[in-house]
Amino acid sequence: MDSVTKKTLPEEVQKWVIDSINPEAAIESISQLKGGISSLVFNVGLLENGGINEYVVRLHFAEGWNENSPDLVINEAENLRFTRLHKLPTPEIIAIEETKTLFGSYASIMTKLEGKVVLEPDDKKSWLSGLARALVQIHKVEADFPRYYYTYQDPNTFEIPAWSGLEEEWKKVLAIIKGPRPEFKECFIHRDYHPTNVLWSRDSVSGIVDWLNACKGPAGVDVGHCRVNLAQLYGVKEADLFLSYYQLYAGPKFKYDPYWDIISLVDFPLEDPEVYPGWTDLGFTGLTAQIIKERLDAYMVSLINRF
Repeated sequence: MDSVTKKTLPEEVQKWVIDSINPEAAIESISQLKGGISSLVFNVGLLENGGINEYVVRLHFAEGWNENSPDLVINEAENLRFTRLHKLPTPEIIAIEETKTLFGSYASIMTKLEGKVVLEPDDKKSWLSGLARALVQIHKVEADFPRYYYTYQDPNTFEIPAWSGLEEEWKKVLAIIKGPRPEFKECFIHRDYHPTNVLWSRDSVSGIVDWLNACKGPAGVDVGHCRVNLAQLYGVKEADLFLSYYQLYAGPKFKYDPYWDIISLVDFPLEDPEVYPGWTDLGFTGLTAQIIKERLDAYMVSLINRF
């Protein structure tokens, strides 16, 4: 069997795909989709019933994730069934392989959504508006869900980034994350909402993908996670504009608290920030590790100033 690390779709996986979808089908095409970091994602075209239908196959391979991959695969399948039930623009799950016995990898098959990731929009304001509006729709879903939000970073073990010259400001961050957590109304959250997980078609959001970590929790966590991504990609101005649009569409039910922005910031790997490979894989250029660090510092200061 070909190793999945060679970025191929092994014959055993191809057989599983056909058997899971339509044993009478034939594979017409296979191409790797860009942007996946913790998994390999393929577009598979199947010739069936006289036409070609496209599906997405996801293979989980990243070291450090393998231990939890069975749960992740099962969780995403359950999450996608939940999102489809609530009519969110998400893929339909077709099959999962959670045992790792068929071909040595955890995997899932889902329908392919129309659209593509956009990181350099012609109209950035309209794009940010669309990002915010789509997130509001997710948060309108009631939190009738079995999994709960938790932080990735333990506040008690967080260390001030050695690369930053703003030690005093980061000390304020440390005090905030060790302080009391504000009250919040639970809702359904994506938990990894950012531009590379949003698909666009004809200048509108056509799909939202990567539902491995969906759970119920504070809306501000999704807002904050997207904002820290936007701050790195473009700057504080764009992150703030996204927040303004979100507040506009969410209305008075959303109570903004910068605490969740701070928590989302320290949830990022801040020890030695680098350019996210998913951005460069999708053709986004012009970023360096130094630019990322400068923008993270600037964003952090903007958050401190909100308290």
